[in-house]
Amino acid sequence: MSAAEAPVTESGEPARGPVPPGGLLDVLGVASVVLDTDGRIVLWSPQAEELFGYTAEEALGQYAARLMVHEEHSRLVGRLFADVMRTGQSWAGGFPVRHKDGSTRLVEFRNMRLLDDRGDVYALGLAADQSTVRRLEQDVALSERMVKQSPIGYGVLDTELRFVSVNPALERINGVPAAEHVGRTLPEVVPLLNVGDLEAAARRVLETGVPLIDDTLVGRTPADPDEDHTWSHSLYRLEDTLGHVLGVAVSLVDITEQHRASVEAETARRRLAVIADASARIGTTLELERTACELAEVAVPELADVAAVDLLDAVVEGRPSALGPSESAVIRALAVRPAEGSDAVRAADPPGQIARYGPDRLVTECVRTGEAVLVPQVKDADLPLIARSAEAAVLLGRAGLHSYLAVPLIARGEVLGALDLKRTRNPAPFDEDDVLLARELAARAAVQIDNARWYQNARNTALTLQRSLLPSHPPVTTGLEVASRYQPAGATSEVGGDWFDVIPLEGGKTALVVGDVMGSGVSAAATMGRLRTATTTLAALDLDPARLLEHLDKTTSALDHSIATCVYAVHDPHVRRCRIANAGHLPPARVRPGRPPELLDLPTGVPLGVGGVGFSTVTVDFEPGDELVFYTDGLVETRSHSLDERLALLLSLLDDPARPLEETCDHLLRTLRHPDNHDDVALLIARAQQLP
Repeated sequence: MSAAEAPVTESGEPARGPVPPGGLLDVLGVASVVLDTDGRIVLWSPQAEELFGYTAEEALGQYAARLMVHEEHSRLVGRLFADVMRTGQSWAGGFPVRHKDGSTRLVEFRNMRLLDDRGDVYALGLAADQSTVRRLEQDVALSERMVKQSPIGYGVLDTELRFVSVNPALERINGVPAAEHVGRTLPEVVPLLNVGDLEAAARRVLETGVPLIDDTLVGRTPADPDEDHTWSHSLYRLEDTLGHVLGVAVSLVDITEQHRASVEAETARRRLAVIADASARIGTTLELERTACELAEVAVPELADVAAVDLLDAVVEGRPSALGPSESAVIRALAVRPAEGSDAVRAADPPGQIARYGPDRLVTECVRTGEAVLVPQVKDADLPLIARSAEAAVLLGRAGLHSYLAVPLIARGEVLGALDLKRTRNPAPFDEDDVLLARELAARAAVQIDNARWYQNARNTALTLQRSLLPSHPPVTTGLEVASRYQPAGATSEVGGDWFDVIPLEGGKTALVVGDVMGSGVSAAATMGRLRTATTTLAALDLDPARLLEHLDKTTSALDHSIATCVYAVHDPHVRRCRIANAGHLPPARVRPGRPPELLDLPTGVPLGVGGVGFSTVTVDFEPGDELVFYTDGLVETRSHSLDERLALLLSLLDDPARPLEETCDHLLRTLRHPDNHDDVALLIARAQQLP
């Protein structure tokens, strides 16, 4: 029983008196026999009754040798008894003893001479079954050998969590001699190790008896004070056979290598997951800024706390990007993640901003050499080489920037820019594994960024061409007020071939045209320009709209199998009518004061370029105050609604004939232009006016 569990009195003082026996005596079952000088039995313990089979009544007064020893051993026993009584020296050893049932048992004896206060001499014999003793000796020897030779560290703590004993393995693990463990607590033996959780767990095991199995402990001991180790430890409560708590047993196994291998495997798995994530998330569109944002979003927080994607401005403009040793890097920021928050984010270049980094800056070195730049431990002197300005350097220092990495974005042998990574919260510095992962992400993203860059340049070229071919402002015409809009497709779609035109004709008449060339890009824009020129030329001949479309159909057929739709109308203010012909285009809408808006009922016709099919001209009234709304399919078509629904919505928006035409154009585009529509839009609205 421990001191903490010893009986106490009402005053709290330790009780004086017998303490219950431990379990070892019960296991051994030690028998006590006392003989007088003649060899007669004068004391016979209950354990002797159990060991030899004779009751006390049967044994007391009997000669021990006659009762317990075979005849052939009588002389030897007599001599041993006489030697003990004469010399007073003890004798110990094994001896065969006769049991009451007639069997012979080997018994382990220890005999000694006793002297009482009156000078009388007696012989005391302590006996135990030899097989039990040998088994216990073997168990103890086995346990001792296992504990001493085991590579697992073992220790025993008492109920006050002070060391009682340790084996050599724990002695080596802790780097403290076994003798210096005894009587000391865990913090006293291993001060470099944070053992607060371990002590708390040991107390729980003492209180509950529930063992703690294979928990993990990380830290350093005097055996290796410069290197972290990882141990798997278990705790068990120790009790005797009566259930008294003796303390806690601790086992400790060094699993540093296994732990490192596990961490490396988990790191490799995480990196593969990041790369897989990057493959799925980067390059979902051909929009340059969106692609850059996708790269930054993959990098944060898996790889860095702050990520910036920067391109050389020359690359964005389509010019050579090579830098000389003394040249500064002119960089255009495309994306920063997280988008807002810390000083480190505020220190980064805002997306869209162009900044000049001197030749000594680390990002300049990265894009000039095409090699990664790694600063595992950022010092104060490094901050000006990382930041764009002195103010930004202060912000980075305040944010706690402690590790920096920049990797180049290289596609098709050209350095496009850099992926700039910073750690402020993640305590681990960037290492070579992080460099490999960042390079892999940058390599995958660079191709997508380059694709988006070239596509954007091509799109800008097509858009510039198309805008140059469209009228900047509709001309002033007799009897008409005109408003128009052209809106290109979203940044992820190529420029289409939509166009409109307002052509003054002789006699105060005006031709109104809206068309759509099938296809996209520079080719569609060029075809549109040629059709617009042809339309303007044919309109000058004052042809009937159907005849004009027939000539335009032949022109289109000669343009490398191009296809286009078109509505051509001629307004005559003197007769207040319009003559209209349609080549596969959506019908115009007519708005008249006091009447509901309507779609004109025109023969649809076939698209231009099909050939061999005639066109029809329809004449409609067009009074002062009336409006005609011409549009291309990009205004009304979506993937999620039927065309009839969208045309009905168009008519419902034309509910105010008095609304200014410019406002009507904006209203229609704002309401009908759908986010998932990847087509461009041409819109032309004409309102008839009263002639002077």
